[in-house]
Amino acid sequence: MSQLRISVKRIVIMFVSFVAGALGLFVYVLPSNKFVYVLPSNKPPREKKLIENFYAHRAAYERIRDMLQEDRQLLRVASSGVETTNSVGIRKPPEGGLPINRYNEYLALLRETGAKSGFRSMGERSECAGVLLWGGGWGGGNTRHVGLYWMDRKPANQVDSLDVYYRNPARPRGVFRQIDGSWYLYADW
Repeated sequence: MSQLRISVKRIVIMFVSFVAGALGLFVYVLPSNKFVYVLPSNKPPREKKLIENFYAHRAAYERIRDMLQEDRQLLRVASSGVETTNSVGIRKPPEGGLPINRYNEYLALLRETGAKSGFRSMGERSECAGVLLWGGGWGGGNTRHVGLYWMDRKPANQVDSLDVYYRNPARPRGVFRQIDGSWYLYADW
């Protein structure tokens, strides 16, 4: 009987700890001792904010693009590692064929821009290089992404505004919004 009490007591303690931890993810105490509830958002960032971020960090975005163009074997880079044309899956440098200093430079630039990962199309000279800026949803065809792409050619599926695109219930899957020259925002809502 005493062992049963101990087990129930442990379960109650674990449950209370779990609930407290989960609430801690959504509540933030400001220095003024006011509570702010931070719920994860499934809405993409506003177009205006994305464009302002692009211009504020344009040099970093262009450096990422240049590096992706130079690193021909690289397909994707993120804090989880790199994927290359000759690797199977994601590898954390120094594995994966990318020097650790180069990897750390990518990570610093991704942090500066607020991007989640960088990627490029395959080939000697990549026709497309970009970064993932936001992702939301949960599997089953319900995931959505917003990225910033540099493209060699103008894409056919362009829109004038991502904000208008999001409000259209009959929207096509995957569109581009030109920002400047060969730079485009991409959304696949």
